[in-house]
Amino acid sequence: MHYFYVLYSLKDHRLYKGTTSDVGSRFIRHNSGGNKSTAHRKPFVLIYAEQYESKKEALEAERHYKSLKGGAMLKSMLIDKGILKGDGALNG
Repeated sequence: MHYFYVLYSLKDHRLYKGTTSDVGSRFIRHNSGGNKSTAHRKPFVLIYAEQYESKKEALEAERHYKSLKGGAMLKSMLIDKGILKGDGALNG
């Protein structure tokens, strides 16, 4: 199994989107500063994940959600689910 996941940075209030085969380990790595691209944005909250049968499918989802249209769809879905507020801030 592979996953597309979304993290919310409590520091800069922006989303990070990625793929992995182990969401828990990847989440810990992001929050421990083990990923250079996100170390300056920690701490993170895992706010969403989708499971896929293959790495290829997860990467396709990531590519879609990182596009302008896909990013807008993702944000809208996260707002509809009550995860984010209308302004994109974390709800709760």
